[in-house]
Parts: sequence; structure tokens; C-alpha cells
Amino acid sequence: MSNPLLLEEQLCFPFYAISREITKRYRPLLEPLGLTYPQYLVMLVLWEQDQQSLKAVGERLHLDSGTLTPLLKKLEASGLVERVKNPVDERHIQITLTANGQALRNEAEQIPLALKELLGVSDEDMELVKQTLNRLTIKMNGTD
Repeated sequence: MSNPLLLEEQLCFPFYAISREITKRYRPLLEPLGLTYPQYLVMLVLWEQDQQSLKAVGERLHLDSGTLTPLLKKLEASGLVERVKNPVDERHIQITLTANGQALRNEAEQIPLALKELLGVSDEDMELVKQTLNRLTIKMNGTD
């Protein structure tokens, strides 16, 4: 009988370890852009679709507003996004890319390929891992 308290038996540990390692690999790729990994995730969401509500960005990234707001404030201070309150309801904030934020997209386009090369993982393995993790995320969020 295996010991359920062994680190190797924990589902959470490989996720923790790979998350740290992937974030570490992103750091030198993002540094020239002046972005941290969490800021990069916000920018990815906005590069997919500009002019989104704070709530929509938070839902997409699975972040609450208390976590997302400091990221957005730093991106705004860097001149990459603007946060605009809805004049009808000031509780609703719209996030919009600035011209600099839009231009940064061109520089960021090389990052996914550079990361893939750093990891040395085949396209097939990468797709399999993403599909598996996406299915698990959906199940854990109860949207299945």
C-alpha cells in the first residue's frame, strides 16, 4: 500500500513544480517587453479582444478584482492599457489597449515559439498536455 502523504503521490505537486518552471522560462522572454508573467497573461487576453470589462478579463484569467487591479494599475503606469470607468455605472471598468499596448503585440508574437523551443517539447505533446489541463480546468470550475 502506498503512502498517501508522499510528495510523489500528490496531484498538486507536479502542477506547482511545472508552473514555477514555466514561469521561470518566460521571465527572460518577457523582460525585454517590460512585462511580468501575470501582466503578459492580461495582455494576451486584451490582444485577443481589446476593450473588455474588468470582470471579463478577470473571468478569463480566473482572477478576482483584488488580484487583477494591481496588475492593471502597473500596465496602465507603463502606458500599455487604460482603465476607464463606465459613466453610467462607475463600478464597471473598461480595459483598453493603448497604442503602445497594441504595438507591443508585434514584439510578443515570438514568445510562444521561443518558449516551445526552450522546452523542447513536440507539438503533439504540447497539444496533449494543453487539452488535458483544459479539460481538468473545466471540470474543476464546474462548467462541464
